[in-house]
Amino acid sequence: MRYISERSTDPGLLVLASLAEGPKHGYAITRDVKEMADVNLGPGTLYGALSRLEERGLIEALPSEDRRRPYRITADGAGALAGELARMQRVAGEGLDRLRLAGVLR
Repeated sequence: MRYISERSTDPGLLVLASLAEGPKHGYAITRDVKEMADVNLGPGTLYGALSRLEERGLIEALPSEDRRRPYRITADGAGALAGELARMQRVAGEGLDRLRLAGVLR
């Protein structure tokens, strides 16, 4: 499938959506994002997104488990995720309605 926009595959959005389920370490986030969105997050992309999200207060690192460092979504992160997903849902609904009106979809 080709993506028109990269918004739905934005690493920060995908990480927040993964962490909405509960705390995860980097590898678990990568696997979850692949399963959820069919997007491969490389280590640089993943850890860059984690760093940016943490700096913005949208996620927080938890104490390390062995060598793994888990992260969890904050209340601000959950609010930001909910707002962005609601906006995306509105756009998707409107776009699908317009395609139906144009006779492209049934």
